Amino acid sequence: MNIAASLRLPRAPLSRRERAGYAFILPCVLFTTVFFLVPLAMTLWMSFNHWPLLGKPSFAGLANYLDLLQDESFWGALWFTTRYTLVVTPAIFLLAFALALLVHRAVRFVGIFRTAFFLPVVIGMATASLLWWWMFNDQVGIFSAVLMDLGLVDEPVQWLAETNSALASIVVMVLWKAAGFTMVILLVGMQAIPQDLYEAARMDGARWIQQTRYITIPMMRRTFALALTMSVIGSYLAFEQFFVLTKGGPMNSTISVVHWIYRASFTYFKLGYGAAMSVVLLLILLVLSVIQMYLLRDDND
Repeated sequence: MNIAASLRLPRAPLSRRERAGYAFILPCVLFTTVFFLVPLAMTLWMSFNHWPLLGKPSFAGLANYLDLLQDESFWGALWFTTRYTLVVTPAIFLLAFALALLVHRAVRFVGIFRTAFFLPVVIGMATASLLWWWMFNDQVGIFSAVLMDLGLVDEPVQWLAETNSALASIVVMVLWKAAGFTMVILLVGMQAIPQDLYEAARMDGARWIQQTRYITIPMMRRTFALALTMSVIGSYLAFEQFFVLTKGGPMNSTISVVHWIYRASFTYFKLGYGAAMSVVLLLILLVLSVIQMYLLRDDND
């Protein structure tokens, strides 16, 4: 006879407080299961199958992943997305940090400035891309018209028709669209810093730039890690701005990795192959996020 089993006490019924706790977390568990874990499991299963849009799927093993290793278009799109991320992430972070420093101080009309900087965030990315497509248009766009009126150019500028100018135009649009969101994250981090530190620094004669360097920046390492991680993930998942503004052109030079996954899945109807690319992209983002969190970890982490 098992002595341990004989000595085991019957499990006590859940108390009212414990049942209330489970009830509160149940919606979160259901939401995570339905909208994250189930789609993730389905995507992983699809990646091991030849899964046409119409017709019966067939098991393919690692065939999609082996094809992916030889897909120059995917690696080209991944390299372009990496270059785009390396350009746009520091630009968004520096602009957002400058805006957060500007609106952090209790000056007159600061609420108006905060609202103005954050306002582009509430506009959908596809809608913002359409708005900027009109402004970049070489026939009816406002940018070319202003430059011609000022006499800086003699003919309309084709902002989205050249490789370098197309990427630069998209970066400018994303800066306008996304800097306000990162600004709010950084502003919350700034407001969490105890004001006693600033008062003590001012009593010691520290100037604003010294307070920023020795108090604000060191105290915001966790906030920086959060903002940079979210910016990198958002940049790697960029799709609407490329799809609306350039449709991957000129000459497929602005195809992001998510745009290529979209083409493989819904233009070439290779859903299994698209799922394999999605899984690889997920692993890349997971590794990049871990590296960022490790490099920007706090001493107490």
